[in-house]
Amino acid sequence: MDQLKVTETKQDKYTLLEIEGSLNSYTYSDFQNKLYELIEKTNVLVEMNRVTNLSSAGLGVLMSAIETGEEKGKKLYIFQPSDVVKLAIESTGFSDHFMLIDNLSEAVW
Repeated sequence: MDQLKVTETKQDKYTLLEIEGSLNSYTYSDFQNKLYELIEKTNVLVEMNRVTNLSSAGLGVLMSAIETGEEKGKKLYIFQPSDVVKLAIESTGFSDHFMLIDNLSEAVW
């Protein structure tokens, strides 16, 4: 069975969400709730270097959170995306909506 582990760490200007495993229609619910709660009030950095699968459900969660963040004046960065994550984002045709970074110094808060 697919699993997704989410670890939250609050920083000064953002909250880091480290996710590990498969982000799909079976696992996205808890991640979605946490991400939507956070993006309402703070910038979010989602570390995705240990994501092994990213389905359309997972992409939908990220895209919706990005839009909500823009409305609230908050930013969502995809930090150190795995090759699986990069490929999934590129295949959507919406890659310009995602802020992918490999180094914290690339984030502009």
